[in-house]
Amino acid sequence: MQAQQNQVAYLLCVSVNLEDFPRVRELARDYRHVFASVGIHPNERDGREATVNELVNLADDPDIVAIGETGLDYFRSTGELEWQRERFRRHIEASVQIHKPLIVHSRAAPDDTLSILRECGADQAGGVMHCFAEDWRVAREALDLGFYISFSGIVTFKNAEPIREVARKAPLDRILIETDSPYLAPVPFRGKTNQPAYVRYTAECVAELRGVTLEAVAAATTANFFALFRAAQKLEN
Repeated sequence: MQAQQNQVAYLLCVSVNLEDFPRVRELARDYRHVFASVGIHPNERDGREATVNELVNLADDPDIVAIGETGLDYFRSTGELEWQRERFRRHIEASVQIHKPLIVHSRAAPDDTLSILRECGADQAGGVMHCFAEDWRVAREALDLGFYISFSGIVTFKNAEPIREVARKAPLDRILIETDSPYLAPVPFRGKTNQPAYVRYTAECVAELRGVTLEAVAAATTANFFALFRAAQKLEN
């Protein structure tokens, strides 16, 4: 209800492990304005792994619009991390096979993330750099691979100037906005539990940084969502 009041019309529920995936898929089946992905977050260690074939089979569902959340995280995970890189490669291979885009998490690992995306031909599937927290160089290289850049509440933080620069420079037809709920609530809710309704405040900040209207950002990011997540179906008016 709060999301609707803030004119948030569509939601993407992102999978982080296989154990909770059935519930994620159920939400997408129960609500026509909610879509889902399938994948294993790079920091997940307690659940089971997925083969390429399993990811492809689970993604072969009209309610599943993407593969992920996947990627690399050298901030929370430490030590020998080849297991993380191999998991990332499997997700990319699955996305290329099923022709559904990737949702990429990258934290403290920009160069390895970009290198593996190139190595595995991720440009064939496309995707989004979720909760983007890097600088313009990384954004530009991701854009060159055909990826979109998604801004979370971080962009509203005054000390996040490198991300705010990306929000100013990235092409309007290649950006998305998100919550990363329950984390990273935007100003003026920073430090509180995030929720889909708050994505409006992220959109307002991006609009201000770009010198355009909120309506322009809302229209562009909605169109971009459906351009990227091709399996997602718009609701009829």
